[in-house]
Amino acid sequence: MDDPGSLLALLPDDRPISWVRAEEGLVGWGQVARWTGTGPDRFADADEWWRAFVEDLDCDDPVGLPGTGPVAFASFTFSDESAGSVLVVPRVVVGRYGGRAWITEFSGGEGAGAVRAVSPVRASGTLRYSEGDLPVGRYRAVVAEAVRRMRAGELDKAALAHDLLAVAAEPLDPRYLLGGLARRYPTCWSFAVEGLVGATPELLVRRTGDVVESRVLAGTMWGEGRADRLRGSEKDLREHALAVDSLADALLPLCTSLDVPEVPEVLALHNVSHLASDVRGRLDPAGPASLLQLAEAVHPTAAVGGTPRKVAVDLITELEEMDRGRYAGPVGWVDSRGDGELGIALRCAQLDGERARLFAGCGIVADSDPDTEVREAAAKLVAVRDALEGD
Repeated sequence: MDDPGSLLALLPDDRPISWVRAEEGLVGWGQVARWTGTGPDRFADADEWWRAFVEDLDCDDPVGLPGTGPVAFASFTFSDESAGSVLVVPRVVVGRYGGRAWITEFSGGEGAGAVRAVSPVRASGTLRYSEGDLPVGRYRAVVAEAVRRMRAGELDKAALAHDLLAVAAEPLDPRYLLGGLARRYPTCWSFAVEGLVGATPELLVRRTGDVVESRVLAGTMWGEGRADRLRGSEKDLREHALAVDSLADALLPLCTSLDVPEVPEVLALHNVSHLASDVRGRLDPAGPASLLQLAEAVHPTAAVGGTPRKVAVDLITELEEMDRGRYAGPVGWVDSRGDGELGIALRCAQLDGERARLFAGCGIVADSDPDTEVREAAAKLVAVRDALEGD
């Protein structure tokens, strides 16, 4: 097909679906089918449902690239206990990768076809902010308690988060937030699935045939000279090493080889910089794990959960006393071959009519300072706040 131009400009205001990075990726609208689930088996249940769904399809796919043919957009909860994990199969998907563009359209389903009018994007207008389920003051106390337990030897790391509410006078247009994030963070993956809208710099897992890739982020600085300070920060380097090790330990049983960088790079974003490591492995070619099977193996990594995993997740549940929903859970897409991309739902907000619930979190280790972690979370919230408010 001819180049469709801006992928995000194609989206309607009603339940837009997106996974776009620097004008490459997938967008969709309408709905043919959906799966929802919860519990520790949600990834396996979703994988089984998706395999059964695509098995019965009559599909004409002359392009034959990852992301062509039937595609489901995925968004999973962080916790086993939370409800709301979902796969959505759009009626229409428009994609662009490697200079090639395509449209995939189902003959049935809900919503408009590929050719239709798109309403103008609506600005958010004036926003009122208020504390969420975990206010800043209590978040500082939560971090302090986690540090105390780490110094007592109970665990090595936990990623703790808090939320913030924004309320507008009229229903929020998810395309406004999505477009604002995409412009400000073109190297991130800008996503929208079932009202969860964000731009994540962290790729949890990508599968292309028997190749698996991941980008691990852990360790954050903001302000002047942040790159040099990150490279010299023992606290951030240790936090990063824990996250990389947890991912490698989870992937290794599924791989015949795994390449893990010895030294992280620095990823500079608009508001903060992170330590980053790109991990690449080769899956067993005789029976490579699907994308959703890989997600089950690695989620949650130490970057958004902690180390040891179960101790850290239990601590998060105990201390945060809030339902994260799909924040910090896997988000992205999977195709009928089991290929696809899943990021970690960071720098995001859950939109519901006039209300947006924003999230930000920090990796906490034994030498973390609660006041610094509060400031770091505030710096991360800037991404979504600026995009919601506009220029």
